[in-house]
Amino acid sequence: MQKHRNPAWPFIILSLVLSQTALAQRNIPTDDQQLLVDVYRELVEYKTTREEENNTLAVEGMAAWLQAAGFAAEDIFIGGALPHKGNLVARYHGNGDAEPIVLMAHIDVVAAERDDWSMDPFTLNEDEEYYYGRGTLDDKAMAAIFLANMVRFKREGYVPNRDIIIALTSDEESGGSNGIGWLLQNQPGLIAGALAINEGGYGLLQDGQPLAVTIQVAEKIFATFTLTARNPGGHSSLPREDNAIYDLAEALLRIRAFKFPVQINDVMRVSFQRQAEINTGQRAQDFRALLRDPIPEESLDRLSSEAAINAQLRTTAVATLLTGGHASNALPQSAVATINVRMLPGSDPQQVLRTLIDVVNNPAIEVQYRGGGAITDPSPLSEEIMAAVESVTESMWPGVTVMPTMSTGATDGARMRRAGIPTYGVSGLFIDRNDIRIHGQDERLRKQSLLEGYEFLYKLAKQLSE
Repeated sequence: MQKHRNPAWPFIILSLVLSQTALAQRNIPTDDQQLLVDVYRELVEYKTTREEENNTLAVEGMAAWLQAAGFAAEDIFIGGALPHKGNLVARYHGNGDAEPIVLMAHIDVVAAERDDWSMDPFTLNEDEEYYYGRGTLDDKAMAAIFLANMVRFKREGYVPNRDIIIALTSDEESGGSNGIGWLLQNQPGLIAGALAINEGGYGLLQDGQPLAVTIQVAEKIFATFTLTARNPGGHSSLPREDNAIYDLAEALLRIRAFKFPVQINDVMRVSFQRQAEINTGQRAQDFRALLRDPIPEESLDRLSSEAAINAQLRTTAVATLLTGGHASNALPQSAVATINVRMLPGSDPQQVLRTLIDVVNNPAIEVQYRGGGAITDPSPLSEEIMAAVESVTESMWPGVTVMPTMSTGATDGARMRRAGIPTYGVSGLFIDRNDIRIHGQDERLRKQSLLEGYEFLYKLAKQLSE
């Protein structure tokens, strides 16, 4: 029996071939994207922890990319307080119609041990969806993106209306003064600008879908306090009621049970309003309730049960270090606890000290303020920055909300704000809001997010310099 060929088969086969070719082409990086990945890989594989001495080596490697792209030697600066903790500052010249913008990222990372990870943390590991390695998200993605975009501008012959400055710095993670603090004190002209773009804001994914782009305009202020209990001590075979460890433990339990009052600043008022808009049902109602006075207790209790939201509602205090006693067969003569406090912007550490003394409610416990970050005001939500971020966000992810936020942790943005340079944490790097591995095991970033962040920050820099 003769078989009849379907006349549509040639067209079906051609369609399949073309669709497979198109799919393959989508997986082939452009020259610009390949450069980004190469820079990213090189950065991640420099072991730039506090314990190593590779920071200067890393920024020298980054400077080599700029030199190869045609940046003049006088437009590239490497320096710092310590020989092995160099910072890189490079300038892309514009026509001078506006004050410069600064693109800043830190290249130092927190430590990571091979035995704690599923892979070598200082190799850029990858699977089909993710890049893995220490610093892949915090903060070598932005560092690599900023550098790759400077090369991209040079290749294009782009002429901005202002200078674009890139600053890749050391010591953000250890809180030292060898990074942005050193530059502000010793080379302020290198990083002077109308505004800066920094880490601190991300795109949020929920169930794999873009939910919001956050822009950090403020951050909480860290402060360190200690509680010290002292007793005469004695032989452990003759225990007494006045035991330094027990006294300290009781004080710590009182701090654990205490909650600082809710204070919703202007930044978080806007943020909670937008979170109400992107959520539904009871959760949306709870966010709207935060804008009422008084706030309904039921809504406050539900949202306060989430650590990330609770930390944006109030100052927090938590025990982080503990020492006590001097021998296993002796009653303790002293016990000391370190309390890490994250204060809301505008808080007075002396008022926090008085609050902790009242909470401890034991004159035998010495409560002391040991210092912390300086008070800094939020960056203004100017039309220039908000319009640019919203415009680029809409062009890439139509309908996605831009949400100003206050970081509960600390970044170098606080130092820039205190120097009078408005600083905004925004990256366009989308991460799963329920699986953020910054400083954790198997830190990772989606491959798609890296490429999208690259395009987002490219467009944002252009939007701000045209």
